[in-house]
Amino acid sequence: MKKLLIIVTTCLAMTSCAELLQILNETASTTTTAPVTTAENVSGLKSSLDLGIEKAVNLLSIEDGFYGNAALKLLLPPEAQPIIDNIKLIPGGQELVDKAVLSLNRSAEDAVKEATPIFKKAILNMSFSDVMGVLFGSDNAATEYLRANTYTELKNAFAPKVKESLAKPLVANVSTTESWNLLSNGYNKVAASPIGFIAGLKTINTNLEEYVTEKALDALFLKVAEEEKAIRTDPVARVTTLLQRVFGQLDKK
Repeated sequence: MKKLLIIVTTCLAMTSCAELLQILNETASTTTTAPVTTAENVSGLKSSLDLGIEKAVNLLSIEDGFYGNAALKLLLPPEAQPIIDNIKLIPGGQELVDKAVLSLNRSAEDAVKEATPIFKKAILNMSFSDVMGVLFGSDNAATEYLRANTYTELKNAFAPKVKESLAKPLVANVSTTESWNLLSNGYNKVAASPIGFIAGLKTINTNLEEYVTEKALDALFLKVAEEEKAIRTDPVARVTTLLQRVFGQLDKK
């Protein structure tokens, strides 16, 4: 405010505003080149994490957030590979696989919404040393910090949500659990038959809730890491002056 009063007073005393423009430029230059303060570092990092996790969660929680992303799409558990290899032995097998895969992803999209408040609590509780270690750490330092400090709580929050979601009629009025049971039971029936015995097939028993929970968390942290890397390396991703000042320090490393 004092600087503004000085500038206005100076302008009134001048015969030309050319000098005012020069003063404004010098003032802006002084402001942007001033050393970044401790408070700015703390606020800037926490702000960036808030933005990053909100964007990551929003992108994953929409329809096809998982299913439409080849890198994050949930497939059947590895234990179910024999089903894929012998799908022709199960009546309507391919359709059951497609429905099960779609349902798995719908469940993950549904559960990931639980992440935001847990992440925000961890960010709020970051100490000054946490902030500085993350800010000047590796490209995924923030993601690793969040993983270390939220994974167990996230898993505990995801698990009941995943269980609830798996029981919902998500695809063609059939739940994920029903789709999986139809598929796995159909395969196990074949595996337990004389034909299955001759073919060397083995029955499968997978904890679907645990599988979806862990895969959803893996995808979430992968997405958070992408958002973190963007703000660290791409000036365009620094959408506020504060973020530009704080993360601009990394450009000089």
